Amino acid sequence: MYLKSIEVQGFKSFANKILFEFHNGITGIVGPNGSGKSNVADAVRWVLGEQRIKQLRGASMQDVIFAGTEARKPQGFASVAITLDNSDHELAVEYDQVTITRRLYRSGESEYRLNGSACRLKDINELFYDTGIGKEGYSIIGQGQIDKILSGRPEERRELFDEAAGIVKFKRRKVIAQKKLEDEKQNLLRITDILTELEKQVGPLKKQSEAAREYLRLRDELKKYDANLFLMETEGLRAELHETARKEEIASAELKEAVEKQESLKTEYEALSQVIEALEREIASMQEEHSRANGMNGSLEGQINVLLEQINTEKMNAEHIKARMAAIDEELREKHQKKEEYEKEREGISAEAKEALKRQEEAESNLKRAEEAIRKLDEDIEADKNRMIGNLNEKAALPETAALHDYAGTGTGPQVGGLPEAPEI
Repeated sequence: MYLKSIEVQGFKSFANKILFEFHNGITGIVGPNGSGKSNVADAVRWVLGEQRIKQLRGASMQDVIFAGTEARKPQGFASVAITLDNSDHELAVEYDQVTITRRLYRSGESEYRLNGSACRLKDINELFYDTGIGKEGYSIIGQGQIDKILSGRPEERRELFDEAAGIVKFKRRKVIAQKKLEDEKQNLLRITDILTELEKQVGPLKKQSEAAREYLRLRDELKKYDANLFLMETEGLRAELHETARKEEIASAELKEAVEKQESLKTEYEALSQVIEALEREIASMQEEHSRANGMNGSLEGQINVLLEQINTEKMNAEHIKARMAAIDEELREKHQKKEEYEKEREGISAEAKEALKRQEEAESNLKRAEEAIRKLDEDIEADKNRMIGNLNEKAALPETAALHDYAGTGTGPQVGGLPEAPEI
């Protein structure tokens, strides 16, 4: 595995896109002071994930973007891509050539790409573990770093030796595993506190459960009583409605009969009026005959008296008919008034029925909310039980895991090349 090329654009002093190509052997980049030789090393360190701006000789991460000159505008982003030959598959990927790209925009957005596919910084760091390549690897040694290694603390030199020995990956996995174990211990403590708190809540929850059961029983009884009351009220309303309809039919029949009588009396009155008119015409004719023939006066006077009596009788009958019609009109008015009262009574009954239905719907809504609260309470209790069982199982498995790490720490495993073999984690 070797470095094939470095492509730089907009990084520090490299405003234009520049491609550095390398081949097997030794390659040197020479030039006067200030020509940007160190910027090439900074570009390699930056694309491999360097986050400390002091290592890149800047004040902020935005300083790695070309800031511009009097003759050139500043760049909007900085991009560096390195290409490695992986024909020996030293890197744990299936590609024979690996290209790592990092790009930073002035807005602060940053992205990493592995062979053109977006990836995370963590993926790049794990790719170069135990290869000597990386921002902390021994393959990049800057000015004064040798003196820093020799005069540094033993822990710092140990990190370099671990990288060279190829055990950094396993040590990092060990640290991650230990951190997970510590987190699980903290989780176990929190679970213990939660169990203690839940045990304190068992008594009140039991009382609440009993109260809920009693509520459900009383609610069922209330529902039954409400249904019975509603049925009774409905039956009463139906009976009243039926009686009102029957009375309305009777009133309608009486009204129809009165109208028919009124029409009959009106027809009879018109016939009598015609008879009276005919009689009056006949009287006029008789009076003419009386003036012409006084001799027939005696007999005709008797007939006239009879006819006049009949006329008086018919007039009396006509007055009686008028009085009867007035009585019928009064009776019709009373029937209409009773009908309006029945209509108002029926509207009041309908309003009471609607109010009863509304009360029933409110009672059913309250019942649904109570049932939902009880169901949620049962689900919470069941979930707490499941978490308690899972935590107890994890607690039972902890001694075996601790024994495994004790074995790894003693260094009694099989030896390879004079160094203890790293345990598989």
